[in-house]
Amino acid sequence: MNLNVDISNVKLETERLILRPFEPDDADDLYEYAKVEGVGERAGWIHHKDIEESRNIIKLFIAGKKTFAIVLKENNKVIGSLGLEEYEEELLPEFANLKGREIGYTIGKDYWGRGIMPEAVRAVLSYCFDVLMLDFLCIGYYDYNTQSKRVDEKSGFEFVKHISFKTRYATEEEGAFTILTRDNYYKKLKEGFYGN
Repeated sequence: MNLNVDISNVKLETERLILRPFEPDDADDLYEYAKVEGVGERAGWIHHKDIEESRNIIKLFIAGKKTFAIVLKENNKVIGSLGLEEYEEELLPEFANLKGREIGYTIGKDYWGRGIMPEAVRAVLSYCFDVLMLDFLCIGYYDYNTQSKRVDEKSGFEFVKHISFKTRYATEEEGAFTILTRDNYYKKLKEGFYGN
């Protein structure tokens, strides 16, 4: 079952990143990466057409209380987002009595391939399992999105099933659905899977 979350007062920190709630002043940074064709499309949304669209999305992020802004410390710039989304409960009936959420993420094209998203996901794993006491997290990604697949693998998620995602634009995309249970997270942590 989906656990209610509220990250409106949460701040997570890693070596290179700060994860915090979005603020109205983040609109320029969000628009800078969200307007690039191919960024949003990999996550199921169309790239932003103007700054006003980014402002409206930030209002939704703030009201929803479940989406982190990913801030790069070196320039104090928002370069991506990471949400603790509701997962489709019918996909995992065997988890009906367990608390979970789905991780969804996006990062600006200029920051692909630098290990930033796995670093952000690791911080959120710790928060979700140590603080929120979730029983599991899941991730879904389109088959063609090899970057998300790599983040998924580096974060310790394990394949559950192939599914057809219905996008908000009335299309269907084939993809994978993966899961990480709290027990497996702690096991991998003990084995040094996540480094330091």
